[in-house]
Amino acid sequence: MYLHGTSKVNESGHLEIGGCDTVQLKEEYGTPLYIVDETLVRKRAREYMDAFRASGLKFQVAYASKAFSVTAMCALAEQEGLSLDVVSDGELYTALQAGFPTERIHFHGNNKTPNEIEMALDARIGCFVVDNLIELQMLQAMAGERNQQVNILLRVTPGVEAHTHEYISTGQTDSKFGFDIGNGAALEAIERAVKQPNLKLLGLHSHIGSQIFEVEGFQMAVERVAAFAKEVKSKLNVVFPVVNLGGGFGIRYFEGDTPLQVSQYVKAITDGVKLHFAGIAEELPEIWVEPGRSMVGEAGTTLYTVGAIKNIPGVRKYVSVDGGMTDNPRPALYDSKYEAMLANRANEATEETVSIAGKACESGDMLIWDLDLPQVESGDLLAVSCTGAYNYSMASNYNRIRRPAVVFVQNGESDLVVRRESNEDIVRNDIIPARMSKQTINS
Repeated sequence: MYLHGTSKVNESGHLEIGGCDTVQLKEEYGTPLYIVDETLVRKRAREYMDAFRASGLKFQVAYASKAFSVTAMCALAEQEGLSLDVVSDGELYTALQAGFPTERIHFHGNNKTPNEIEMALDARIGCFVVDNLIELQMLQAMAGERNQQVNILLRVTPGVEAHTHEYISTGQTDSKFGFDIGNGAALEAIERAVKQPNLKLLGLHSHIGSQIFEVEGFQMAVERVAAFAKEVKSKLNVVFPVVNLGGGFGIRYFEGDTPLQVSQYVKAITDGVKLHFAGIAEELPEIWVEPGRSMVGEAGTTLYTVGAIKNIPGVRKYVSVDGGMTDNPRPALYDSKYEAMLANRANEATEETVSIAGKACESGDMLIWDLDLPQVESGDLLAVSCTGAYNYSMASNYNRIRRPAVVFVQNGESDLVVRRESNEDIVRNDIIPARMSKQTINS
């Protein structure tokens, strides 16, 4: 397993993250356990901020909280000077509970409800990313009733198909997101938006996909958005002070993944802005981006305890752990690949090839196929790397399995930031109708 961030093998032969021995973390917090390398998260945040400062452009780096949204992460983002993207009332509520500055919150989503819009208006968030005409009309009506001025971006699809999984590719024409540039929908939306007295159009938003390992897609998106901005100025005399170019910057999950350095992605974007937006307005636009996975993905490790082991001679050896698709659905959803090691025997040589099975009652609950490990024994600790993004945030209670705890580790200290769910939590919202109570049935 490739060791990211502060991860290393210590003198005891155990995996250590943030100066904390994972064997001791298991004893204190149990498993499954999400472990977040706080030092690496902060390092990534600073890489983005430093790269944009070097460009000389005005900018905002907004953490895409859908990747991993808990109050401690919102607090960390604020400390690092980041803005914050939210896509639901739950994510917005999390940010508000963390005390995140509302003027640095951007609200995304292709189907915002009236209640969500009302909540965001109450909080006076910094910007709505408007995705469709219904939302545009609803936002104007609700803001108008309050006599409230609201900043908006319009999400556009530039017709760029990034080289990524079809489920996480979003910049192409055939997408549920945004106004298409090619068919005239985006121009029509701008015409309508600028006529709304309570909406202030800051600019455009474009996002082409996720887990992208090259800069060509971003460069093409910048070029197409700039060409559209020139068209808008020519036809409507409207210029954009802000251009949001989304996120999607890739990380290393598995051998063969080849992400670029943060500075390379940022330089490609900012160089493209300087080239293609020159002369459209008196000043170059302020550039916003939305890293999520690349901020937290490599910083996360999930720790499991090995339970049952089933060997089918000549076929396969199944090693089952105490988690699975309920805490990491990505292998089932996307056929995602992960690396792993025995955290309690990290120095030992590999002796066998096994497949890691989850505990959910599904044949498809497989975390890793064909993993080389030392001779595995029940009770061993398995550490799966790069689980910081879209693991906790996509976790479920399927089979009424409780979601794991989350700890931040740094400088030899661990802090619990999400408690492990209890069985009481599982049934907390359940209600048995009175007509089904034992007393009613018996009578």
